[in-house]
Amino acid sequence: MLFPVAVLKGLADGTVTLAFRRWDAPRVRAGGRQRTPVGVIAFDAVEPITRDEVGEGDARASGFRDRAELIGFLDRRATGTIYRIRLRLDGPDPRVTLRGSIPDAQQLRETLARLDRLDRASRHGAWTADVLRVIEDRPGVRAAEIAAQFGRETKAFKLDVRKLKELGLTESLTRGYRLSPRGRVVLEALRGRVDTGA
Repeated sequence: MLFPVAVLKGLADGTVTLAFRRWDAPRVRAGGRQRTPVGVIAFDAVEPITRDEVGEGDARASGFRDRAELIGFLDRRATGTIYRIRLRLDGPDPRVTLRGSIPDAQQLRETLARLDRLDRASRHGAWTADVLRVIEDRPGVRAAEIAAQFGRETKAFKLDVRKLKELGLTESLTRGYRLSPRGRVVLEALRGRVDTGA
């Protein structure tokens, strides 16, 4: 689900506890989670409702001024069922915590092994160390520029960087990326492996 900035702020401060969507079928499920810029959102209930069941309190709890504004939002889609989604902020994005943490020896070995697997699975050869080095050297540079440096298509390149982000090694900026503290430690370990021939 996509959330406007104002709704994300409401989720963060607890004033937004509901969301409404018109879908052909539910796109989230009760018990599910979603990462957002403000943290992990938990979906506690996903209920089909009628248009008449949408109330003024529902509108305010979902970040709208009033029922009319919420109905206008829902009516942008002509067909489908209206769903009331009960949600809450469930905690910080674990990647944020991960990227600020320094790996111990075991975690470092596991991360290096994960990078080796990514390299082996790649159709364009080993890439993880090279991408980490370029992000270190060119923080804040647009993804398209870095992708071009590797002779790669931007979308596919971004998918690869997302894999590094999942490991807590990079973080996205308004434009481009930078290495996290964890990423710097891992890159040093990669350099050490090359230097020692490991």
